[in-house]
Amino acid sequence: MASPDVATTSNATGKQFEQLDDVVIRFAGDSGDGMQLAGTQFTNVSASFGNDVSTLPDFPAEIRAPAGSLSGVSGFQLQFSSHDIYTPGDNVDTLVAMNPAALKTSLADLKRGGTLIVNEDAYDKGNLTKAGYDRNPLDSADELAGYSLHRVPMTRLTRDAVDGLGLSLKEADRCKNFFALGLVYWLYERDRTPTEDWVKSKFAKNPDIVEANLRALKAGSDFGYSTESFTVHYRVSPAKLKPGKYRKMTGNEALAFGLATAAKLAGEELIFSGYPITPASDILHELSKLKNFGVKTFQAEDEIAAMAAAVGAAFGGSLSVTASSGPGICLKGEAMGLGVITELPIVIVNVQRGGPSTGLPTKTEQSDLLLSMFGRNGESPLPIVAAATPADCFDAAQEAMRLAVEFMTPVVLLSDGYIANGAEPWRIPEISDLTPIRVEHPTELNGDDDFLPYKRDERLVRPWVRTGTPGFEHRLGGLEKADVTGHVEYSPTNHQHMTDVREAKVAGIADHIPEQEVDGPDSGKLLVVSWGGTYGSVRTAVRQFISRGETVAHAHLRYLNPFPRNLGDLLSSYDKVLVPELNNGQLRFLLRNEFLVDAQGFNKVQGKPFLVGELVEHIETLL
Repeated sequence: MASPDVATTSNATGKQFEQLDDVVIRFAGDSGDGMQLAGTQFTNVSASFGNDVSTLPDFPAEIRAPAGSLSGVSGFQLQFSSHDIYTPGDNVDTLVAMNPAALKTSLADLKRGGTLIVNEDAYDKGNLTKAGYDRNPLDSADELAGYSLHRVPMTRLTRDAVDGLGLSLKEADRCKNFFALGLVYWLYERDRTPTEDWVKSKFAKNPDIVEANLRALKAGSDFGYSTESFTVHYRVSPAKLKPGKYRKMTGNEALAFGLATAAKLAGEELIFSGYPITPASDILHELSKLKNFGVKTFQAEDEIAAMAAAVGAAFGGSLSVTASSGPGICLKGEAMGLGVITELPIVIVNVQRGGPSTGLPTKTEQSDLLLSMFGRNGESPLPIVAAATPADCFDAAQEAMRLAVEFMTPVVLLSDGYIANGAEPWRIPEISDLTPIRVEHPTELNGDDDFLPYKRDERLVRPWVRTGTPGFEHRLGGLEKADVTGHVEYSPTNHQHMTDVREAKVAGIADHIPEQEVDGPDSGKLLVVSWGGTYGSVRTAVRQFISRGETVAHAHLRYLNPFPRNLGDLLSSYDKVLVPELNNGQLRFLLRNEFLVDAQGFNKVQGKPFLVGELVEHIETLL
């Protein structure tokens, strides 16, 4: 646990409390134990209090894994702090383990001396056997000796709390996550009111369920207050965040809000076409709630149809978006190529997950960068933008849309499972701070006898005409077209010319995006280059070295194709370049090819984000 700022102090309850800078908590249990809900509610309360928060939900890969099994463990880890944080934490201060399987999968991450809260009612012979224990670890003098163990009969106490409401045992037991939540609220002096209000709203049509959950929540808090097991509880002060109004935001929520905002900024209709797939489905869910903001959503029959519909929406003159994960992006590949050759503005969101094939559908990975670069037939370059954090998805979505419409090209926007499901405070921006998105649909021929669909401006961008505009009749399609006129043209020289023009247009975007910045010295021993969801752990690790006076810097890339125009000079300003990635070296491959730099990789493909500690250790070996 973080070092207390002040000495342990007694308060009016007769118990002691300690002031802490930051805390990492993990709720872990069976997939039916409501751990995601408990973690989300604790996050909401902490964000409302003013802490900086960062979360890591961890879902089982199976929809309903066998109860009590190791594969069925669902976890939710969060860090809340009185200062800026960038990760959900490496090691856990407080672990709530609702059954033996949760204990077995999470204990290694609990700090020595950390708080371990278990539902001892779940540690029966059947659950112990499913988790692979030959004896009860709670009864071992050695196995848990290094932790502050609290054996709490949560199931029994929850049943007692809801007695008299007429609930079945199954219904009563569903409330034990609120008992655990109430206990942890007491332990960290959290206000229960936001959760109580949520329960009353969520279950308004079922008063007995409302009362049961409220009773369980209060019973957990009362248990912490009254039992002699807990002699200390803790306080974490609000963080000194930039002034403004904040709300908690997941990455998928931020993407949906960002896309809807882009449509408002452009004064255009947004059409989203998609097919459900983990972990991208929530983008469709969130956008479907925004019909009153001019957003239309279409759930297609499959990924191919979704991508084809996105091309059609763009041809019709609407802002067009589709989203998927790796397997779905593969299916979209042919129609993405149609978007390339027709040069239509489309945002294609790829929320990356573990692969190949179905792979690890609920775990994070960064293994689709090369797919985004090269995963289409023919020479079909696309701009690629990558979000860094959950809140950053709001801005990244608008930037992807800006590039798409201003340069008349499909754009790939990369997120990942860690960003999509994770949450952090998002500062609601002022409208005046948002960058306008300029959309032009010509209605005058400007002296030409006929509309010329591939007549380009100085940036090699062709015009975008709304379907049905009088005098602008034209056709687009997958066959190669002659430049300027748009007539079908098979000649070798024309195909070479059009291929070169499409490539040059995308490459020219480098002149219209910001130069790459670094956190740290402008030159020195080591530059650590990251992209996507590795931002938080890499930034935290590098700043440890900067604080020691080491000439180590961090460059986090948002633009992956084309690269920022000054990136080559930056890379050559350091003795060594390190590229940590949740893949086997895809960005490193591109950097070595583009800039002939001897970049070294630090790679992890385990379905988990980087720990700050493992990055620090690797950087130390390089120095």
